[in-house]
Amino acid sequence: MSEEILYLSATALVDHYRAGSLSPVEVTRAVLDRIAALNPVFNAFCVLDEDSALKSARESEQRWRRSEPLGLVDGVPTTVKDLILAKGWPTRRGSKTIDPAQKWDEDGPPVARMREQGAVFLGKTTTPEFGWKGVTDSPLTGVTLNPWDKRLTPGGSSGGAAVCAALGMGPLHIATDGGGSIRIPAAFCGLFGFKPTWGIVPVHPHSPAWTLWHQGPIVRTVTDAALMLDVIAQPDARDWYAVPAPNVDYRAALDGGVKGWRIAYSRTLGYAKVDPEISMLVEKALNVFIDLGAKVEEIDLQLQDPIEIMQPLWSVALALAIAPMTPQLRALVEPPLLALAEPGFHIGAIEYRQIEKAREAFGRRMNGLHASYDLLITPQMPITAFAAGHEVPPGGERQRWWEWSPFTYAFNLTQQPAASVPCGFDSRGLPVAMQLVGAKFADARVLRAARAFESVAPFRMPPNPEQPLPASSARIQSMPDPTDPS
Repeated sequence: MSEEILYLSATALVDHYRAGSLSPVEVTRAVLDRIAALNPVFNAFCVLDEDSALKSARESEQRWRRSEPLGLVDGVPTTVKDLILAKGWPTRRGSKTIDPAQKWDEDGPPVARMREQGAVFLGKTTTPEFGWKGVTDSPLTGVTLNPWDKRLTPGGSSGGAAVCAALGMGPLHIATDGGGSIRIPAAFCGLFGFKPTWGIVPVHPHSPAWTLWHQGPIVRTVTDAALMLDVIAQPDARDWYAVPAPNVDYRAALDGGVKGWRIAYSRTLGYAKVDPEISMLVEKALNVFIDLGAKVEEIDLQLQDPIEIMQPLWSVALALAIAPMTPQLRALVEPPLLALAEPGFHIGAIEYRQIEKAREAFGRRMNGLHASYDLLITPQMPITAFAAGHEVPPGGERQRWWEWSPFTYAFNLTQQPAASVPCGFDSRGLPVAMQLVGAKFADARVLRAARAFESVAPFRMPPNPEQPLPASSARIQSMPDPTDPS
């Protein structure tokens, strides 16, 4: 039964707790055993707090026995990406430049909302330094590996969260996305990843990437993503930019289907190059929506690559992160991150506003598309996972990670809700995904479409990994001793 427990959804776990057929303590112990067995190989956690998790699980167990759960996720094992504040744990952001020996007494908004509703927090998941790239390795924590093939990257920057979800190390995972960081690892690991409309999930403190940076779930089922969004899309006074609470039950119409919808399909957005096998699998998946009663139309958007807008915005964000550092601290930072930050120090206010105006024009164009279509579908990634420890696939002409992730950053610029939906496997057995994109604030519609597809083509998790090797370079910091400065 313990193996089955590991892959139960959060929704199913809550049903078991309510019925008394499982306890939060039993589930948490099973998950912690799984972490002990697999994390030394896959390196998904940078902080693990077993004592705190079991204490929270025991408290949840008592509440369920009294039929007094705190909320929708009471007793559900949950992780936090190490770019988000979590009380009692250091937030080192994958960097040796951040001193762990300081007060860590605040939860970021999604962590606070989950804690208020009884989530059992396990620890913090790995990220590249400051989340700067689309793979997960850092000077602080080393290399995180793909659950389908340990030679490959899980993607990033929320790679640790994705690995946890895929390997049964908890059902709910709070992640971030400033250019694809939820959707890339979800695609490479065969999971459901959801980037909500910017502003509906409050943020504090804001990343230097500011209006590009979203927080949302990486999970194994669409229903769990909707459940999690019901919890975290709630007000927080610390976020001055957050939109008013949407007051939407994201689970209410989840099984309403897509009959009568108009869906646009763009093979390339006008600028991307896609592996033919991936295009074939995505286009085969479109038939599911047709069979469910939607009208699917291929369109030629003829967009210019918005990387010309995105890259300077990223440079400024990285420059903001680097600016306060002493020369000694900068020497600890990954050289490519410093190189990408350098142009950001030289962009003036007028030039920056011109870039923002180009962003506005791009966003208006996508708004116009959704005046005619309920949903836009694209491939999620144009390639499948490649060798771990590399920013780009080895042996090719690509220089930077965004060259192999052309479908993600466009929708950070537009702030639209976007989901990575598993839709098959390539000839090597690696996951392939499509991207579902909705109009701003149409998050429930995107989730509903993803659920419609999932109901016909359930998502498959990787086979049980082989027993871990006894030796590993993965470094995990057990709590409550967060003082190791290495």
